[in-house]
Amino acid sequence: MKNRISGQVQTLLLVIALVSSVLLLSGCEEATAEEVEAELNDLECGEVQEMDDLRERLSELQYNVTQEDGTEPAFNNEYWDNKEEGLYVDIVSGEPLFTSIDKYDSGTGWPSFTRPIYEDSIVEVEDTSYGMTRTEVRSKEADSHLGHLFPDGPEPTGLRYCINSAALRFIPREELEAEGYGQYIKLFDE
Repeated sequence: MKNRISGQVQTLLLVIALVSSVLLLSGCEEATAEEVEAELNDLECGEVQEMDDLRERLSELQYNVTQEDGTEPAFNNEYWDNKEEGLYVDIVSGEPLFTSIDKYDSGTGWPSFTRPIYEDSIVEVEDTSYGMTRTEVRSKEADSHLGHLFPDGPEPTGLRYCINSAALRFIPREELEAEGYGQYIKLFDE
């Protein structure tokens, strides 16, 4: 995992920054209890609320993988051996990421793909954790940790997007229209 500040530490730093802002804006050395409470109430409607919502909406594993750069067990995850036609979307945002067309059995125990649907939907980040250098892949829209990219995949790209199932939601081809992804049906007809 790359060095990232935990959600609780981020929240604490955000509270400190907000309280400091109130102090500076008010021109005094101490903020009133009302000013601090107002700032904290604003937090509940913003970033902190989003994190709380994610903790409620995602499983513990999904949260760990997507928000804390965790890794699920190989061969013991939902999609590593899924052969059904369909679309894989970011579990957090619903952003379309991969299709079953580009999925293959890499023998690693995680879902592997030769390419994303849209190259710009994936952000690549250097990951130097565990004494090695790898390329981490994250979703652009939600900044979810997805997995890693390796240059050992099959043709036509030679790439292996090794992705955690916990970062994905699979939508079967026959459910694409009902789930709001009807525009992707054509990919399976080519």
